[in-house]
Amino acid sequence: MSTSSTPARRDSLPADYSETLNRLAVEVRSANIRAARKVNAELINLYWTIGDVILERQAEEGWGTKVIARLSADLRREFPLMTGLSPRNLQYMQQFASGFPGPIAQQPAAQLPWGHVMVLLDLKEDSATREFYAASAAKEGWSRKFLLHQIKSGLHLRAGAAPSNFALVLPPAESELVQQMIKDPYNFEFLTLASGAAERDVETGLVANLAKTLQELGVGFYYAGRQHRLVLADEDATEHEFYLDLLFYHHLLRRFVAFELKIDEFKAEYVGKLNLYCNIVDEQLRHEDGHDASTIGILLCASKSRVVVDYALRGVGSPLAVSEYTFRDLPPEIQDALPSPADLASFAAEAIEEAGEAPVE
Repeated sequence: MSTSSTPARRDSLPADYSETLNRLAVEVRSANIRAARKVNAELINLYWTIGDVILERQAEEGWGTKVIARLSADLRREFPLMTGLSPRNLQYMQQFASGFPGPIAQQPAAQLPWGHVMVLLDLKEDSATREFYAASAAKEGWSRKFLLHQIKSGLHLRAGAAPSNFALVLPPAESELVQQMIKDPYNFEFLTLASGAAERDVETGLVANLAKTLQELGVGFYYAGRQHRLVLADEDATEHEFYLDLLFYHHLLRRFVAFELKIDEFKAEYVGKLNLYCNIVDEQLRHEDGHDASTIGILLCASKSRVVVDYALRGVGSPLAVSEYTFRDLPPEIQDALPSPADLASFAAEAIEEAGEAPVE
């Protein structure tokens, strides 16, 4: 008695085909990204070199705008398929070589697209400010639009400006790194709120616009929760509940970051509450492997007295900072047209009465 086996179909795929395809797709994408970066680096280096030569000739021969216009025409005639050789662009190249003295390959600006560099060259600030934005854009991968937004918001004046106790409670190297992560004030102008908005309104707006909130907070933040419930229990099992406004995790710093929102001016007693929350998060949420650092607390308030903040933070064990925040007010005519909280309560009571239902206490 003979036996026969069914031959495998020639058009069937191996079991690991999908996995192999995905692996190769990752390799192709990575190679394309590396190639694009290399092309960009070569282009930036070329533009800087052209600008440096123009600077040199201006110093030695007094080249003016007419000579640069002629140089542009001759280069475009020599390289008809190449873009970016207009007189205006050649002038930007000259500014580039002047504003970022070489070697350019070792500077953050060399990692940026030319459009980003042009934005930096349009800055009427000192070289240190341009270098700050170049380094930040290269490190955090900003788009050109977001770079413009950060310049408009004065990030170089806000970064690391918040009063804190970091220098007292954190190791020196770690303290400086964490300090630069904090801004003062935070720019939440993507929120449009009435001038009398409650803390919960700001909190709701930040979560509803989470992508923009994370952009303003900076690279490394992951959203972990809103009104995060924290519980402490006495020996007799009596529970004490607390609710933290916003909780994030910073994967680069390997630590939780707790935010408390206050719609009014800073008060010293706010520090004790935030310190409590940080201690509970440290005790109950830090990863068990011991690699998480201590939780950072950031108090966001409408205004503050720096001297009061400095004294309030003295002697506090948790690393805390106090920052102001801004948002965009609704136009007065719209605010006037909105119902007040009392009106809303009255409307709700009338609706319940008309529905024949007793209000819930």
